[in-house]
Amino acid sequence: MNTRFIPAIKSFFIAPANRLDLIAKFPRFKADCYILDLEDGTPEPQKVLARDGLSQVISELRTNGFLGMLGVRVNEPSSNMYMLDLAAAWSADIDFVVIPKLETQDQLFPAIHGLQFIGQANKRRRWLMGGIESMRGVTNVDRLATAAPDLVSVYFGAEDFATDLGAIRTPNSIEVLYARSRVVLYAKQAGLNVIDQAIADFRNDELFREDALIGKQMGYDGKICLLPRQVEIANNVFGPTQLEVAHAKRLIAAYEEAVKRGIGTLDFEGQMIDGPLLKRAERVVADAART
Repeated sequence: MNTRFIPAIKSFFIAPANRLDLIAKFPRFKADCYILDLEDGTPEPQKVLARDGLSQVISELRTNGFLGMLGVRVNEPSSNMYMLDLAAAWSADIDFVVIPKLETQDQLFPAIHGLQFIGQANKRRRWLMGGIESMRGVTNVDRLATAAPDLVSVYFGAEDFATDLGAIRTPNSIEVLYARSRVVLYAKQAGLNVIDQAIADFRNDELFREDALIGKQMGYDGKICLLPRQVEIANNVFGPTQLEVAHAKRLIAAYEEAVKRGIGTLDFEGQMIDGPLLKRAERVVADAART
């Protein structure tokens, strides 16, 4: 696993870049990061106008004291808007650029070049996120995850993947299970932050919560949110509870005491504890500290 910078992202809130009314409300929400979407969220006739106003919209947010993590999702690399979107995004006061439908390593090069150019004049840490949401992207995710040090996070896009595959979407997402598992496996192996799929039935809070719990159990760090109320659910699901943190701290203390006595495994509160469970507890405490 590499040691690249990994932001803590439990809630990944996406808003259309042309919805200025919604963007202005960002300070009211409690998302870990906020995305201005030039791709699917913005209708085709509005894309150029949204891109041209991007820098000003973000500048107004920052001027009004908004300190949240901001990103721009550009149009896909195969689009004739990709390069123009990248230029507009890097000229704005953002933290990262999201590249949707990422399939090959060379699609990253323009974004990396722009990032390096910006970096020469700006010491602020900026980075890239990739969307894995096609058959080719899922197939190549093992190579994409290690393609560039500046790529520190990916998300799995189930809807686009299922469409590409010709699969029928179901509430339990069984049709995307392999792809969903493959993305989190290779992304985590590379040390990336990994964001789980969106829920198309976006008004079904219970389905969102259940799917978020499954994503957490699979190893995902957070979830795509399409509505403000999903942000709170994602934060609750993916963030460690006070009870979990307290249990983890007790476990770590007990294990350290056992090691001092030359014991490698111990019976802790009815559970046999060894190295892997210690690492899990340490991760819970670290996640709580980051949050």
